[in-house]
Amino acid sequence: MDRNDVDQQDTDSRPGEYLPPTAPGGPVVVSVCVTCKTPEGVLAGPAMFDAIRIATGKRDAAVQVRRVQCLSVCKRPTTVAVSSSDGYTFVFGDLEPEGAGAVASFVDSYRKSTYGLVPWRERAEILRKGMVARLPPVRWSPEDGSAPK
Repeated sequence: MDRNDVDQQDTDSRPGEYLPPTAPGGPVVVSVCVTCKTPEGVLAGPAMFDAIRIATGKRDAAVQVRRVQCLSVCKRPTTVAVSSSDGYTFVFGDLEPEGAGAVASFVDSYRKSTYGLVPWRERAEILRKGMVARLPPVRWSPEDGSAPK
């Protein structure tokens, strides 16, 4: 589980074993599934997309909100992923447009965090409960699989 903050993890490591702490590179990409439907069959994704676009405002090119056709988390609509080229990817489900502000706040924290790894305690409750997956950066792969230190 990702409830341990980076600074609470074991710090016994060999020099040079991990990449240096860094903020995620490139823009932060917020992918919103626009094909998500409620259990009643109502299309909910477009409303979530609109709400996140409004909540993130005009943050310049550092944040891109995009529509995606499916994130394959159909049992937990609506689904949103936050990622960057050198950062973690977070996938959240069970979101409603009212949670768009929590996503925008998460994006702000993500931009400032090492590898985009926002500590669990800093995430809004709706995102803690809605966590589907946390995927490590593609270019980062320590032998023991631990989070960056």
